[in-house]
Amino acid sequence: MAELLDSFADYKAEGHTWITLATGEYYPDILEDACKLYQPVLELFGQILKSSASSEILFMQIVDIKESWMRVQVSRVFRKYVSPGTPVEMLKRKSDAKLICERFGKGFRPIQEVQAAFNSRPMPDEALCAVLWEYKSRGMKGYDLTEQFFTLFRSTFPDLSIKGPERAGKDILMKKVFSDYPNPTRPIDFVIYDKDEKDILAIGLARYDSDRGGAQEDDRTGGYANVANEILAYAKEHNLKTKVIFLNDGPGLLLGSMWNDYVAL
Repeated sequence: MAELLDSFADYKAEGHTWITLATGEYYPDILEDACKLYQPVLELFGQILKSSASSEILFMQIVDIKESWMRVQVSRVFRKYVSPGTPVEMLKRKSDAKLICERFGKGFRPIQEVQAAFNSRPMPDEALCAVLWEYKSRGMKGYDLTEQFFTLFRSTFPDLSIKGPERAGKDILMKKVFSDYPNPTRPIDFVIYDKDEKDILAIGLARYDSDRGGAQEDDRTGGYANVANEILAYAKEHNLKTKVIFLNDGPGLLLGSMWNDYVAL
């Protein structure tokens, strides 16, 4: 077992031995399962596409799909074929359907071109199934990280209480933690209380840093610094002992200046 050092900076030279390099899946091994999972999605998209007189009508019919998982998947196919510029998160919300048509409808690919493009591909389309498969596990590494931390924390500190979504779930808003917090909609990932749940010992932010670098490095640590300063300023003003915990893992920590930026933070 590696020797525990004094600070995060001391771990940089051996950073690769401390982070978790979560295993991925090999290509083309995933194709068989991907095609089984997404062929019904492509077939439903094709059925709706065939009966649609315009791309706007196609989209509105997709929005009417009742089963949420299927609606989201068919919406992703729609984005690939019809409107790659439409934000993914907007496509997920039924309430935004008319707004999307108003703002992005003029850029929708004409329905005849969509039909021709779709019919030119095999069923199932292995390439598109592989793309959709990538969405399936997105965010799972972050969920695994928080779940493992919650388990470790409870076993190590049985007298303390930790609350927050252990896997998928809505972030906690700071107004739920402190009723008079100046930025009430500030999202956080977990809260640590004393055993009586009267004193708030720590506010936590969790993130699995993937292997994407570049501007995201500065955005991440810069955003974290803003959150920390905001929370600690509130704690100081109200004479609280509340700390801030950053829970991070993943290969992104090894990219560029990320490790040094976290050290500075």
